[in-house]
Amino acid sequence: MPETIIAQVSELLALEGVEGYIVGGYVRDVLLGRWAQDIDIAIAGDALEVGRHVADCLGGTYVPLDKEHRIARVVLIRDGGQGHLDIATLHGAIEADLAWRDFTINAMAVSLTNLLPGEKSSDVDSRFTVQISAADVVDPFEGLNDLRVGRIRAVSKQVFQDDPIRLLRAVRLAAQYEFTIDNDTVALIRSHSQLLREVAQERVRDELIQLLSLPRSAFYLRCLDELGLLTEVFPELAEMKEVTQPKEHFWDVFDHSMETVASVERLLMLENEIVVSDPWLGDLVESMESKKGDIKRSVLLKVAAILHDVAKPRTKNVEADGRVHFFGHTNEGAEIAGQALERLKFGKQHVKMVQEMVAHHLRLWQMGNDSLPTRRAIYRYFRSTGEVAFDIILLSLADFLATQGPRLDLGEWRQHTRMMQYIICEYERDERIAKPPKLISGHDLIKLFNMQPGPEIGRILEAVREAQGSNEISTREEALEFVSKHVKCL
Repeated sequence: MPETIIAQVSELLALEGVEGYIVGGYVRDVLLGRWAQDIDIAIAGDALEVGRHVADCLGGTYVPLDKEHRIARVVLIRDGGQGHLDIATLHGAIEADLAWRDFTINAMAVSLTNLLPGEKSSDVDSRFTVQISAADVVDPFEGLNDLRVGRIRAVSKQVFQDDPIRLLRAVRLAAQYEFTIDNDTVALIRSHSQLLREVAQERVRDELIQLLSLPRSAFYLRCLDELGLLTEVFPELAEMKEVTQPKEHFWDVFDHSMETVASVERLLMLENEIVVSDPWLGDLVESMESKKGDIKRSVLLKVAAILHDVAKPRTKNVEADGRVHFFGHTNEGAEIAGQALERLKFGKQHVKMVQEMVAHHLRLWQMGNDSLPTRRAIYRYFRSTGEVAFDIILLSLADFLATQGPRLDLGEWRQHTRMMQYIICEYERDERIAKPPKLISGHDLIKLFNMQPGPEIGRILEAVREAQGSNEISTREEALEFVSKHVKCL
């Protein structure tokens, strides 16, 4: 049989006398010179039956995605790589099928008989690559022209009513391809923004994650706001607009939060002469590319940046002398952030990570003041923040940049970065700050000090660990002496 997956499917369909087309995003990406391993195919036949046959012939796994609408998936795994074919049943001519799609750049198709194998590439499984000639593209809505000029344009005035998740997808595609959204489509989005409330929150979450995975997502969060969509995703942000802050802040609460996301991205890209790519910062940035579950840490960091001051409007207090305070906004903000992310169906682990970042985002500023933090303070920081300790360091740096904005004092910035570097160096020099070896146990306290089981034992053991982390004690004998001296006051 022919080498490429597409050619094999084409031959199988030809033997069955079934007409088939590649449609949608795969066509768009090939025409842009991008390659993917997920292919949408529309056929003039029963996609469930054909999908099962294709899976059997190609050694793939058959999955009936939607029995009512006759859509099947064939998952192909070979040589460690994975791709899939989504096969849907055509209900009428291909042009009628394309009319139901969202944007013109996704409303193009190519007959399977008009495809040639693509060039081999080290970046993608060549079995999934093809060549597409513009002359062979079925293009009833002039998607090719929109692709050339870099434009997102709705296929019809009904697209957002048919599926409101397309409201977010328009902005995400603009961000992904650095395209502009057509003026008529912009007006259409604004007039239908409230439809986003009807969308399952899991789908909203997925579009948000995809957007925040992109390097310039802060700019497109502003676009979402201008289109009336951001506060549909996060209604909590509406209260933050035009809430003034102390003179140290250049922006109000809402704009400061958006600028914090932008500052996170500057740090992640080690961009701008202000962000020095010292080894410690480079290593920190690299760690944000790892995933926690199925979401990058950098995405969760951006979510925390969006929400880190979400409680400021309801905790704002203005004293008689005009001084402004937001007492308790970190803990209350963590609570609000948790509620928002639970509504969006984020996993429990991800919710907790963002909550911890929000709750502790001022912790590092408070540790330093005018001097470097003590070993005890560093121990307490890593004990309290756990797995998000380094994420919070980046959030703190971004928060600092977004506080002063264009009035940034480089001397203060360098002082702040030196403190962060010191904390990281202390941690790396002696990881016992975070996880000191166990010197004594609760059993020791019961046996040697005649203590009764209960919460008091836990408090004493934590005091021992803290003294150990701050280098006051390092042996079992010193730990027992510490307990002997302090047990009464503990």
